[in-house]
Amino acid sequence: MIDAFGTWLETAAPWQVGLALLIAMFLASTLGEWLNGVAARAKKAKRAGDDDDGGDTYIVSATLGLLALLMGFTFSLAVDRFEARRQLVVQEANAIGTTYLRTQMLEPVDRARISKMLVDYTDNRIILAKANIKDVPPLLAKNDQMLTDLWTATRAAWPSIKGLDFSSAYLDSMNNLIDLDAARKAARLARVPSAVFFVLFIYVITSAGVLGFAGANKTEGRGATAFLYILLVISLLLTLDIDRPRSGRVTESQAPMERLRDSLAKQPPAVFDRLSSEEASLAPDTPLPAAVPKLETATPVR
Repeated sequence: MIDAFGTWLETAAPWQVGLALLIAMFLASTLGEWLNGVAARAKKAKRAGDDDDGGDTYIVSATLGLLALLMGFTFSLAVDRFEARRQLVVQEANAIGTTYLRTQMLEPVDRARISKMLVDYTDNRIILAKANIKDVPPLLAKNDQMLTDLWTATRAAWPSIKGLDFSSAYLDSMNNLIDLDAARKAARLARVPSAVFFVLFIYVITSAGVLGFAGANKTEGRGATAFLYILLVISLLLTLDIDRPRSGRVTESQAPMERLRDSLAKQPPAVFDRLSSEEASLAPDTPLPAAVPKLETATPVR
């Protein structure tokens, strides 16, 4: 049952989830009012005008307090996962930028090849993070192929750098880039367990029934109760949206990756050859200026 509920929660539109929950809460509230009437008729009321609602008030307060605790706990879980995804975006942007700068130390052929691969990989990562669910599989396959190509190009460049001091650092930066790809994929699959949402939804519906049972004879408060139900549904939908990074509207910002892409566009490999070009212009075979002739000095008069 929980697995079926999780599948429905993943595939259903937010408005469908909210509408279904709201209808279930109103039905539970109506059932609570009916049970209250049945209980009142069964005990025939102790005496006319007796309104013994002290116990009902206590039960309602305890129920709503526990509901607030459960909703806060679930919201905290969703926000923690959102923050982890946001931090991984920053870390991946830094890893790609570091690898790009270290790539400029390679031989010209390897340098040009891997630099272009890193730019294309960055573009694909941004598109993949913003893509709809139906567009994810081909983009994800392209992403994996790009990682394979990057490591293949690194292996091809290895013979030319293995004797250099920075070779290990370059391999570490490329490995870190690949590891962060796996970390971001895992973070996007990490969700609040379906069992938590299942229990929370059951508790919300049960709480609506308790409110209906406690306030059955207070018709003037039905409007406020309905407003409370709507607020609870909005809060749950917000938590659910944060927990759905691929289909929700509240997603981690890709601004660090976009700034990296703009930076890479402004810094092609040729930019880093500026000082080398200036040094080459001062070649050893450049003719030196002619020697300055010595001036004859007058013999001092004694």
